[in-house]
Amino acid sequence: MTLVNFDKLNQLAQDRGEPFKVLIVDDEKWVQEVFKDFCELTDAFSVELANDGNEAIEKASKKSYDLITLDLIMPELSGLDVLVELKKITPKVPIMIITGNATDKLINEAGVLGACRVMYKPIMLESFISELTSTLTR
Repeated sequence: MTLVNFDKLNQLAQDRGEPFKVLIVDDEKWVQEVFKDFCELTDAFSVELANDGNEAIEKASKKSYDLITLDLIMPELSGLDVLVELKKITPKVPIMIITGNATDKLINEAGVLGACRVMYKPIMLESFISELTSTLTR
C-alpha cells in the first residue's frame, strides 16, 4: 500500500472537516471486520456495519453516508433488493458492490440498478483503498 493513497484520503477528509462516513453491508462478520480494519488504518473514515439488508436499509434511512459497500449474496433480502431500496433512500450515495460469487447477470443488473463499482472477494488492502478513494473523488 502506498502512502500516497492514505495522504490523499486524509487530505480530502481534512478539507471537508470530517471523516467520510462508510456503511459496510455484509452477512459475514469476518468480511465486515476486514473491511473495517482496512478503513481504520486511516482517520479518513468513520465506519458502521450492517449484518444484512434490512439493517442496512434501517441505518441508511436514519443517517447519511458518503459511501456504502454492499454484498450481493445475502440471506433474506438479496443485495439487488437492498440496492434498489438504498437508491430510493439515498439516490446520490455511491454504492460499491463487493461480492465473492455473483454471476455476470447479477453484476450487470447491479450496474443497471445504480451500483457505481464492483469488487470481487478476496480484496487486497491496496485495491480496497484505491477503489474507495476513486469512488469518493468522483
